[in-house]
Order: sequence, then structure tokens, then C-alpha cells
Amino acid sequence: MPRAALLSIHARIAGTGPSALDDPALVQVWGPRFSAYVVAVEDVAPFTLGRLSDDDRRRQRAQDTAARLGAFLGGREMGDGEAGRALGVHPGSLRYAAPTGTVLIRWDGARQTTVRTVPAPSVDPFEARLELARRYLHVFGPTAPDAFAEWAGIKPPAGRAAFDALDAELVVVLTPIGDRWILADDEAAFRTQAATASATRLLPSGDTYFLLQGADRELLVPEADRRRLLWTPRVWPGAVLVAGDIVGTWRRAEAVVTVEPWRRLSRAEREAVEGEAASFPLPGLKREIVVNWTDE
Repeated sequence: MPRAALLSIHARIAGTGPSALDDPALVQVWGPRFSAYVVAVEDVAPFTLGRLSDDDRRRQRAQDTAARLGAFLGGREMGDGEAGRALGVHPGSLRYAAPTGTVLIRWDGARQTTVRTVPAPSVDPFEARLELARRYLHVFGPTAPDAFAEWAGIKPPAGRAAFDALDAELVVVLTPIGDRWILADDEAAFRTQAATASATRLLPSGDTYFLLQGADRELLVPEADRRRLLWTPRVWPGAVLVAGDIVGTWRRAEAVVTVEPWRRLSRAEREAVEGEAASFPLPGLKREIVVNWTDE
């Protein structure tokens, strides 16, 4: 959700304010798995065209929906509900146009999504997919083609074809869950002894840090009982990151953040978590954020 995107940016960039998503360098799209994504304007192509189906029927549906929507809007911005009704289709079906790269959205997580259309990126769809795969490998690697396909919302053969096309750019990595791949350009970073992490962060639900698929999750959280707490069947909680390790989960209800630690945290660690929660740049809160600990 866009508000989660705001917290993800806040976790990485000092000085992030409540209006960060209004920056003209950012736009929203229906991205992988048709979820709302906040991306850089220059990155629209991989996150949209990179998912355009290889199936002729599905691709034609996306293009036809985009053409109808663009002709109807005529440069206007409109709620997806109103646009869908005017076109005689379910508003949710407008998402099928997203992989054409011509549909941008705006959603704050509560009200109706608004849609507008723009010219299609001048990028070949397969090249866009390869760039999307590179982004996935850089952020989520070591990983496998089927995990990429599941995340991107494309068919497994398409994910494998992308990895095959990138073969000269990849390096095989032996992991506890079998062979996985990373970008060759990232190999030096993997071989470098990482500095001891000190940051404490509250990563929101769906944050890229733990948006892993299938067995890849075992590389981040080896304990099966803890994986079940983080990757739940319903809406995921956020992840509590302390000194480079996920040490618990958290959820927010208005100004109350509830933290469920997986181990005993020191007083300094708890204070750091509370300080991070208090710094959330969330608009519209009527009072200061407080933290409830489930182990107290």
C-alpha cells in the first residue's frame, strides 16, 4: 500500500516527510501481482511492460483495455469505479491494462483509486522484463527464476526464459536451499565482509527487505515457526529489524504500534524501536505514536 511505501522510504532515507509520495519523481502503478507500487518515473517500463503477457490473448486484452480507457479518459484523471462503470466493465478489470505501461494510478490506501493514462514507454517488453529480472536479482538474490515469476505475476516459463537470456550476467551460488543465482556485478559485494549493522527499523508489511517467495524465505528467517509469524496467510505484519536481524513483528492501529518480539530485547533496543515508531512520517495522526509490547 502507498502508506507502506512511505514507511519503506522512511526506513532508508533520512528526512522523509509525510508528503514524500507527492514528489514528481515518483508515480504509482499496478505493478507485480497487480499490487499498488510506488516507483520512480524512470522505472515505469520494467514494472509494467516487464510483466506484459507472452500469451497473445492476454496481451491483446491488456492492449484493448488500455486503448479503451485512454480514449475514454482523454487526458482526464478519474476514479477507477467511475471509469469502469462508464466503460461497462468491473473497475477491477482496468488493472489488466497496467502491463502496457500506459496506466498510472493514485491511491492513498483508503479512498478510491484514481487512474490516468500516459504514452507507452518506448522500450521493448522483453527488454523491460530482463531489466525487471535484474532488479529482482539485485534486491532479492540469491534467488531462482520461479521465485521471480511468482513475484512478478508472470508464468514460470517466462521467468525461466528471462534468467536464460541473462545467463552471461549471472553467477550460480550454492545456498542451504540449493543452487540460486545472483548478478555477476553483485558478486564482489557478496564476498565482502559486511560491516556490523546497527540500525533499528520498523519495516512495513510487504517491504522489499522480506518480500521473498517460496523457499527463498528460509535464507532470511531459518526458523520455520518464525516464518509462519512473518509470512502469514492473511495480511502480513511488519518486520522489526535490529542490528541486521529480523527479531519480531509489528502492526499499527492508528497511533498504537504493537510489537511482538521473538527474543528478549535489551532496554537500548526497545528504546530504539520506540524511537523509530515515534518518527513515522504518517499524515493525519491525531496523537503521538505509542508502542505496546506483547511480552510485557
